[in-house]
Amino acid sequence: MKKSTFLLLKDRWSSVIDRRIDSLFDEERVNEFCVETDGLFFDYSKTNIDLETQLNLLKLEDESNLKAKKNAMFSGEKINLSENRAVLHTALRKSAGQVFVDGKDIMPAVLKTRARMLSFADDVRSGQICGQGGAYTDIVNIGIGGSDLGPAMAYAALQPYASGPRCHYVSNVDAAHISDILINLNAETTLIVVASKTFTTIETLTNAKTALDWMGRKVEKPARQFVALSSSRDKTSQFGIPENQVFSFEDWVGGRYSLWGPIGITVAIAIGQKYFQEFLNGAYLMDEHFKKAEGRANLPLMLSLVGIWHAQVGGHTTRAVLPYEQRLSLLPAYLQQLEMESNGKGVGVEGEDLTVSSGPIIWGEPGTNGQHAFYQSIHQGTHVVPCEFMVAQQNHEPELAHHHQLLQANCIAQSQALMVGRDINEARKITENDGFLGEELERQSQQRVFQGNRPSTTLIYPKLTPFYLGQIIALYEHRVFTEGVILGINSFDQWGVELGKKLAEDIVPVIAGQSPSSHCDPSTLNLISKLNKKQQLS
Repeated sequence: MKKSTFLLLKDRWSSVIDRRIDSLFDEERVNEFCVETDGLFFDYSKTNIDLETQLNLLKLEDESNLKAKKNAMFSGEKINLSENRAVLHTALRKSAGQVFVDGKDIMPAVLKTRARMLSFADDVRSGQICGQGGAYTDIVNIGIGGSDLGPAMAYAALQPYASGPRCHYVSNVDAAHISDILINLNAETTLIVVASKTFTTIETLTNAKTALDWMGRKVEKPARQFVALSSSRDKTSQFGIPENQVFSFEDWVGGRYSLWGPIGITVAIAIGQKYFQEFLNGAYLMDEHFKKAEGRANLPLMLSLVGIWHAQVGGHTTRAVLPYEQRLSLLPAYLQQLEMESNGKGVGVEGEDLTVSSGPIIWGEPGTNGQHAFYQSIHQGTHVVPCEFMVAQQNHEPELAHHHQLLQANCIAQSQALMVGRDINEARKITENDGFLGEELERQSQQRVFQGNRPSTTLIYPKLTPFYLGQIIALYEHRVFTEGVILGINSFDQWGVELGKKLAEDIVPVIAGQSPSSHCDPSTLNLISKLNKKQQLS
């Protein structure tokens, strides 16, 4: 990001910070501060962005050379510089064309793997591929990070389309996670999917071995009821998993961007080939929009620029994702990993310290539940939290349309309340009507004041279908990429994940009493001592 433009935006922020958002509205604003494409409608009129600010934000696209870097990503150049890798999750949703990496067209292999995966999914759904006890009734996906959050989120979101075996997702190495799921399943009709590119991820492999032991108590040759999503065929073979039940993916697909390929196999089994292809088609259409749409007509670009205005320019360090759709209950957690693992970095592409703040803290819950939890702080707390609302035009339960109307009303009302607030005069009227007088009237009135002037955006989509879910996920992927380019961040590595994992490997034998503790600091040693005393007491 060029310093001049950033400083210009900072100056602009300082000059408008006390301006009321609702004062900006005229006849044209609602049309000028929105983007609509392929059924998605994104409204950012309830922010303090005016035409001058919008123009300056758009300058960041050219100054960051976004278009060239976007073309580089889609064409297979190695834009993940720290790992010398291409970034081609977008290729996983293509159905034709060519994409070259190191001079080789990768699309034939992509399409071959997809065909194998979808054929396997159909055979599981039909019962042609089955367990020792007959057709599979349950599938347990064992992974962590993107190998868990992506498929678990999509499976929950697409329940109206799920007609295959029940899917369950295990990620935490805490024994309770896998134990609580397996205890209710029949080993003879359960398929285990192990997702680990290297087949060495310690949390995933620990859970996989526990599942293998569990199945082995009921099933002869239990590994035959396992599927591996991995590129390490020697290790999957050592585990006993048949070669035709191993689906690999390349190093140009990062874990948090991998839902579109073999990592999505449980989703494909659940919803079937037709709907899974619609899911891919939605993402592909967003790819094409991101590539071709110009300036403020480009939805991922504008979503990212609004985010930069609030986080890097305005200094708001957090962002709430608030889907008014119960089936998107896991979307905030999914986006939390996608954004924070991608752009939560203090070092730029060239190894330099960032001169601006990195990506914000992402969190949220579905509405209306969140309203009765943390919205109090969003409305009246001292921290300004930019909010991203999402809501569908239509639900999947036409006989319960009144539910959806109430849901929609709550979503729209919350964004309105954040903007307009409630002043002291209105608060006094309400308090008077409640019967308060004198000093108590004033005290009670102050409690009912809402500052307002708090920014939000709203994304409206027709209905939560596989197609529109694909669009939404791809939208946020491209938002992350765009913010990363503008901030000078490599959004596709995650070195910050490694250190704690490595130290954990060293500490395990210390806790078990199998290794000296000379490499541990005093605080860590004291914690280990307390844990071991607890073990002795039990």
